[in-house]
Amino acid sequence: MVKNRFFFQALSEGKISRSHHIKLNNGINLGGYLSQCEHSKNHYESFITEQDIITISTWGFDHVRVPVDHTLLEDPYGNEKKEGFEILKRLTVWCERNGLNMIIDLHKTHGYDYSEAGNKSSNCLFSSERLQKHFISLWEKIAWHYGKKKHVAFELLNEVIEIEYTKKWNRLIEQCVAAIRAITEDTIIIYGGLQWNSAKTLRFLKKPEHENIVFTFHFYEPLVFTHQKAYWVPELDTDETVMYPGDMAYYKEKSKVLGCRAEDILSSRLHHMGRQFIEEFLQEAFDAMEGIQIPLYCGEYGVINKAPAADTLRWYQDVHRVLEKYGIGHCAWNYKSKDFGLFDSHYDGIREQLFARRQIE
Repeated sequence: MVKNRFFFQALSEGKISRSHHIKLNNGINLGGYLSQCEHSKNHYESFITEQDIITISTWGFDHVRVPVDHTLLEDPYGNEKKEGFEILKRLTVWCERNGLNMIIDLHKTHGYDYSEAGNKSSNCLFSSERLQKHFISLWEKIAWHYGKKKHVAFELLNEVIEIEYTKKWNRLIEQCVAAIRAITEDTIIIYGGLQWNSAKTLRFLKKPEHENIVFTFHFYEPLVFTHQKAYWVPELDTDETVMYPGDMAYYKEKSKVLGCRAEDILSSRLHHMGRQFIEEFLQEAFDAMEGIQIPLYCGEYGVINKAPAADTLRWYQDVHRVLEKYGIGHCAWNYKSKDFGLFDSHYDGIREQLFARRQIE
């Protein structure tokens, strides 16, 4: 494996503390547990138990990314919900006991929901100073609760979409990181660019002023394969089965309906969709990072359970080879449910091949 040159240079230059370096090499998301879910006691108690954490550890993962909705931690008036913080605390204990690191990912916050992109009446975080102060205050509470736990990292906000918020997002990042650093100096803080955490938008992020920062991106290319027949992507044909790999002309034709979400497909000069395209897609991120020397992390990647299993396996193998070639830590979407569950029955026939390398390592 080619080691992450960005991480090791950052480590040598003192931008990542050796004493607080936690492994985020290969992980899995716990989507649907504390976000995109029914927020009820019964759900919190049954959807994920310590046995799930044991299973994840047994399969060789070194961390979990935990999407969290702000409604778990605060009421509509911004008051702290102690029971929500206790649920997260319980999970930190389970992870520590079973040798797993953990990322607390604020998936939705008051005033911003990635699934409501473009709806400025509900997504008003970047136009409201009050909501931005509220956002920072919530992260201060999270930092006070979990900032001393050496196996826990923080991810500021999942998938900021609108490119016009570049300056405001950078400013909010600076303010939020400074507030967290006043509480915990060492905790790894993770954040990404824009347009669904696209790798190509990492170049818009300002160079961090603080240490222990990691830049993240998500990878679901080509979308017409990884999200085929997804009900929440109405532009896609719900009847057509898409294979991987294949002829680039086919992917371009099918991707035209996706607009800006297919820019990299439509602009590619390659004739074949496969591993070379994945490297091409990420090259812009690699180039952008050369002058900054910040570690890279792929916080989400995966394939919907409606895709053919054999093609899904080939996609995962290609993605893993590219990410590991460059030493980029990664976290698969998703552990179970949410149409991507790697431990659901759809993956029974390929799970051993998908994860065999982790067990050997």
